Amino acid sequence: RSLQLFALVQVALGEPLNLHWLHKVHIYPPNLMHHLYRVFKLLSVLFVRFLDTDLLIFWRNIHHFWSHRNLPQVAKRMADWSKFLIAVIFVVLSAAIFLCPLCIHSPCLIEPNKLPEKPKLFGHRGAPMLAPENTMMSFNRSIACGVTAFETDVQLSKDRIPFLMHDNNPGFLRRTTNVKEKFPNKDFSHSTNLTWKELQSLNAGEWFLKTDPFHSVSKLSEEEMETARNQTIPSLLQLLHLAKQHNVSVLFDLYSSNQENDTVDTVNTILSSGIDPSLVLWLPPAEREYVNKTIPVFQYTSVFVHLHCNLNKVLHLRHLRSRRVTVNLWVVNEGWLFSLLWCAGASSVTTNSCHLLKDMDGPDWVMVSNAHSCTNRSARFTSLSGCFGNTTCLCVTGTSYLHNNMDYSGHCIYSDNDGTLHLEVVSGAHI
Repeated sequence: RSLQLFALVQVALGEPLNLHWLHKVHIYPPNLMHHLYRVFKLLSVLFVRFLDTDLLIFWRNIHHFWSHRNLPQVAKRMADWSKFLIAVIFVVLSAAIFLCPLCIHSPCLIEPNKLPEKPKLFGHRGAPMLAPENTMMSFNRSIACGVTAFETDVQLSKDRIPFLMHDNNPGFLRRTTNVKEKFPNKDFSHSTNLTWKELQSLNAGEWFLKTDPFHSVSKLSEEEMETARNQTIPSLLQLLHLAKQHNVSVLFDLYSSNQENDTVDTVNTILSSGIDPSLVLWLPPAEREYVNKTIPVFQYTSVFVHLHCNLNKVLHLRHLRSRRVTVNLWVVNEGWLFSLLWCAGASSVTTNSCHLLKDMDGPDWVMVSNAHSCTNRSARFTSLSGCFGNTTCLCVTGTSYLHNNMDYSGHCIYSDNDGTLHLEVVSGAHI
């Protein structure tokens, strides 16, 4: 706050807002620690299944290194207060390592028979890893992935035709079309600067082959590359006809400078398409009263929650689902994150990688809570025993966990004479 007040004074005096290095030292470390905490919290939730063993291996090796190699020689040269300080540090670190898993909660600590159903897949602008985004090729490729909804973005042309385009900043057509070459002297800073005929004349696929945004072009066949090269900007009506044909929902944002008129034209386009209105997931917040009166069966964000994915929202998913709230999270591209959301009970995810997530038959791992507690206690007993002896073996039976849909009934943790820790499966498949 003091920096904010100082900034106001600087602005009032007309001075530049340059931070002194002392201010930077004051600001950056807390921000860095905040981000590191969030990273550690996320990693602990994801890998809680393996945390006990990893910490055990780490701490056992540290103990072995100091007790067998360096500590006796160093102790001879240390004063009594130094030895006491090291002992205190050792106890504090040991307590922190031993107790931290007790504070970790993961959605994947769950009974396998209570695992929620697999989240549905929404194609984020279609299947943008396999085809140019927001093109008919992209949406057709997403159908092959088994998506249950198309996610897209809608804008209106000069002659009031809704079309699909994500970018909406000045020069919005430059990234995904050849508008600069096609209309070098024309203003195209806004969607209403071009007619639908002019928009249709633009190439919307060549950029994908040139930039290769997801490093996936090499996996396309020559025929697929040629199809991608000839893509154009589709209209909302084209997408609605495709969705109607395959009984797929449509989820979209409406980018508009004239909310009232653009909403009316978009609603009229939906009505003229003949699609079942219940398949339309209406996100735009403007003109809700008009939309609700015109087509009351639309699904709205009041009962369908569309959230950007972060850890805090993930941990509250079960609470939302218990209240019968349908929750979609975006953008989810990695298998580990999809697994976490699966365990947490997400209804659906919006993804760029539907071709990868469709093949997942289950989360990467799930583990029952009592098995986790048993393993937790066993790991600690093993570690403590290892501090007082050279060789320790503890077999844990009766626990179970699920990894890649395979059940493991037990494992053995032991430490040999050189301090190396091992993990073996007693019965069940090989890990």
